[in-house]
Amino acid sequence: MHSKGYKNETMKEQQFKETVFKAILGRRSIRRYLDKIPERNKILKILEAGIWAPSGHNNQPWRFVIIWSQEIKDKLSELTIYKSLIKEAPVLIGVFLDKKAMYHQIKDHQSAGACIQNIMLCAYELGLGTCWLGEILKNDDKVKEVLGLEKEKYEMCALIAVGYPNDKSQRPGRYPLEHFILKEL
Repeated sequence: MHSKGYKNETMKEQQFKETVFKAILGRRSIRRYLDKIPERNKILKILEAGIWAPSGHNNQPWRFVIIWSQEIKDKLSELTIYKSLIKEAPVLIGVFLDKKAMYHQIKDHQSAGACIQNIMLCAYELGLGTCWLGEILKNDDKVKEVLGLEKEKYEMCALIAVGYPNDKSQRPGRYPLEHFILKEL
């Protein structure tokens, strides 16, 4: 009986790992969305996935602004070359670092990247599409002004567009793994 339970647990773990790998391979940037607003509980769930990302000293420095308002999206669209994507995204998530919670610039930005990746993978699993927008960072002070955030308190990392995908284009490929391996020692 005990060994059967162990085998079931091993199979469940293996299935989970395969699901994660499928999500990593299946997720891609989505730039066109259906005219359907994602449910708030799904947005909160993807943010919960985000907060489980690793962070140095477990400082969890990320903070989020969920943007539903078309008026705010229109204002933000003027701060980037990706105007239509920002205007048409059903939801935007602003990802920021709380400067008081930070302890190391590079490490905390790496943690924010892991947080963003968790958000995008969870969104994919829930049937949502995402696009990580970084070009708008050139106007981070203006973004914080539009969002009503204190400029000195937060550091912007990205905007994430979120919605139900309406994009049938193919995901771009990747070079073979060997292309990336410098050495095996």
